[in-house]
Amino acid sequence: MTIIDSWDDITLGIVGLGYVGLPLAVEFGKKLKTVGFDISSPRIEALSAGHDATREVSDDMLRDAKHLSFTSDAERLATCDVFIVTVPTPIDDYKRPDFRPLEMASKTIGAQMRKGAIVIYESTVYPGATEEVCVPLLEDSSGLTFNQDFFVGYSPERINPGDMKHRLIDIVKVTSGSTPATADFVDKLYKSIIRAGTYRTTSIKVAEAAKVIENTQRDLNIALVNELALIFNRIDLDTEEVLKAAGTKWNFLPFRPGLVGGHCISVDPYYLTHKAQHVGYHPDVILAGRRINDGMGTFIAERVVKLMTKKGLNVVGANILVLGLSFKENCPDIRNTGVIDIISELRGYNADVDVYDPWVSTYEAKNEYGLTLIDQPEQGRYDAIILAVGHDTFKELGAKRIREFGRNQAVLFDVKALFAIDDSDARL
Repeated sequence: MTIIDSWDDITLGIVGLGYVGLPLAVEFGKKLKTVGFDISSPRIEALSAGHDATREVSDDMLRDAKHLSFTSDAERLATCDVFIVTVPTPIDDYKRPDFRPLEMASKTIGAQMRKGAIVIYESTVYPGATEEVCVPLLEDSSGLTFNQDFFVGYSPERINPGDMKHRLIDIVKVTSGSTPATADFVDKLYKSIIRAGTYRTTSIKVAEAAKVIENTQRDLNIALVNELALIFNRIDLDTEEVLKAAGTKWNFLPFRPGLVGGHCISVDPYYLTHKAQHVGYHPDVILAGRRINDGMGTFIAERVVKLMTKKGLNVVGANILVLGLSFKENCPDIRNTGVIDIISELRGYNADVDVYDPWVSTYEAKNEYGLTLIDQPEQGRYDAIILAVGHDTFKELGAKRIREFGRNQAVLFDVKALFAIDDSDARL
C-alpha cells in the first residue's frame, strides 16, 4: 500500500511544533527519524538551541530525542514518508471555523509528498472535515489520487497544556485511517510511543466526532456551573460553598465556574455547531452554553465595578491590577484567554489596568493582544485587584500579600476561589 517497506525506513514529518506537535515530535524522535517543521523561524531557532518556550518539553527531553531535527524549510519535508499535522484550528471573529492553518499545512505537505505517503491529522475539526477540506488540497497540490497513491489517518490530539501529570504517552490515543490497512498502520505507529495504549475507531469521522464532543461536554458542564454562579450572585450565595456541599454526594461532578479559554474548550464546540447548522440543525444547548461562558469576563468586570462603587471608589481613572493572563493556571498559553474580556470591559469604563503574569511571555502578550505586561505590581497602588488565574505563584503569595498591592479599601475579587471566603471581597 505504501512506499514503506520496513519500520526502520520511516522518516516522519511533524507539521506544527506548538503545544501538540512538539511533545509528539520528541516522543517519535526517540525512536524514528523525525523532521519537525514549523513556519516560525524564531520557534525553530529556539528548539534547535534546545529550549521550548511553552515549557511543555524540558531541555533534557529535547536532548533525548536524538533522531529529531527542526526546520522551517518546507523542502525538507520531501524526505518524509509519513506526515502528522498538528496545526491549530481557530475560529474567526464570527465564531466560524478558520481552516487557513490546516489548508496551508495540507498544501505544503501535498507539494512535497511522494506516492505511497500517509498523512495523519491531529487538529480538531468537525466530523467529515479531514476528507472534505484537507484531502482535496492534498490531491490538488500533489497530483496524486486519494486512497490510491496516498492515504490519510486521523488521531485527535489530547494534550492538556501545563498538565505535568497527564502527558502524551499516558493518555489513550484514538486512531483511524482511510482504509483498513491505513488504520492498522496508524494504530501501530502510535502504539510505538503511547504507553496508555490506543483505541482504533471504525472511521475517520468517528474519530473526529469523538474529539469535538470531548471538549463540547466540558464546555457545557462549565457553562452549567457558570450559570449557577450567576444565579447565586443574585441571591447572595457563595458558589464555592454551595459546590463543596453538593460535592459530598458520590456522583456529583466537580466542575467549577470560571473563564473558559484556550485552544480547545472555547473553540471546538463552534466546529460542531457549524457542521450541525450546515446540515440543517440548530444546536440550542451547545450554543447556549457558549453564550454563557463567553459572557463571564464581562460579568466579572461588572461585579468588580459594583463592589468598587459600594466602597465609594470611582472606576473612572482607577488603577486596577489583573493577576494572570494565561487561559489556565501554571501555563504560559494565552490563546483565547477569557482574561482579555475582563481587561477590555474595565478599560471601557476608562480604568487604568495593569496586568501581571510571571508565566507569560511579554512578547506574546504584546503580539497577541497589544498588552504591555508589568514586571512587578507596585504596593499600595491599586483600587481593585482581580485574581484571574490560579497560578501557584499567586497562591504562595497569599491573600494578605496580594492585598498589599492595593490602597486602603481596595477591592479584591478572587475569580478562582483560590483563598477562603473571608480573604476577598467576593469570589466567582
